[in-house]
Amino acid sequence: MKKTDNFFLIHNFNTVPEEILEYCENYLIVDASTEADIEPRLRAQKLHYVHIDNTGHNITTYFDYFADHYEDLPEVICLCKGNMLGRHCSKEYFERVYDNKYFTYLYEDRGSRDRFSKVTAANPRTETSSISSLISESQYIEENTSWYVDSPNHPHRYFDNFDELLTFIYKDPVIPRYCLFSPGACYIVRREQIKKHSPLFYRNLNKIMNYGLNPNFPSEAHMVERMLPVIFEAAYAENQWMNDERAFDEKLSECMDIIKKKDDWNGKRFKRLRRLFGQ
Repeated sequence: MKKTDNFFLIHNFNTVPEEILEYCENYLIVDASTEADIEPRLRAQKLHYVHIDNTGHNITTYFDYFADHYEDLPEVICLCKGNMLGRHCSKEYFERVYDNKYFTYLYEDRGSRDRFSKVTAANPRTETSSISSLISESQYIEENTSWYVDSPNHPHRYFDNFDELLTFIYKDPVIPRYCLFSPGACYIVRREQIKKHSPLFYRNLNKIMNYGLNPNFPSEAHMVERMLPVIFEAAYAENQWMNDERAFDEKLSECMDIIKKKDDWNGKRFKRLRRLFGQ
């Protein structure tokens, strides 16, 4: 297998990503493992890694790297996870795209292709409704419903839907009916796409996503996961506070107060409804 000169930024959790290292010459493993034996194994194999606290997802790893290495970013970066192969895409698909020099979705789910494909004589399955589908082998779309906010495993602190976060970041964006993204947040991205935004833009976004694991990563990380193609490809104007630390912190505090009041109101409203129905 020919090794690519694309730089691999590998977010790693509780594994030693030997398989994915076979494809690249240059890489950095950002290890967020919680199992005690992983770091000694990385060290014993003399792999290039740094250890970080676990935020529960890989996007903060990418954004920290963008901000920290802004002036010396590699030309092409493969944003990936240590367990990506076999989980988010097959080896067969990855071997066709890993050397791409253009924006690439690192996602593939062949098992869903028939279910998400149009009903035809050649594919005469029963039509089923779904909030998600495929538009190509690697491009996944999902109705913009912010369904994940209702999960007790993914709390929210600043935003309780995708639309509000999008309009917090950008001036007058299209509010999409569907989100097009790569589940797992793995992509090949070019330096100029990253540098559409400032280092402070990425540091500020991380504040929205890394406030803790209670019990799992925040819903806001799900929102940013669905927003990554917009961040890398869209030409929207940013709201001024995205590049001003003090103004951003003030706006975020306002958002937190609004969400707390909304959640308190909804909690009281549902409590009244439960009483009404004798629950």
